[in-house]
Amino acid sequence: MFKILLGFLVFAALALYILSRGGDIDMSGEKHGVESHEPAASAPGGAAPAAPSAASAPAQQANPAPK
Repeated sequence: MFKILLGFLVFAALALYILSRGGDIDMSGEKHGVESHEPAASAPGGAAPAAPSAASAPAQQANPAPK
């Protein structure tokens, strides 16, 4: 029983040390207000597509970049 308690205390001390060295760590729990969310950089009208569509691929190849 003593070894389990000692192991827990050592592990807890190590965890607190690592968390204290980590910088700005918020341990206050969940936040549900608007001020807790950082502004998202999203395109107007919704999310941007992940990849260009097949219809736009030939248009990109037809107009080479100026040199």
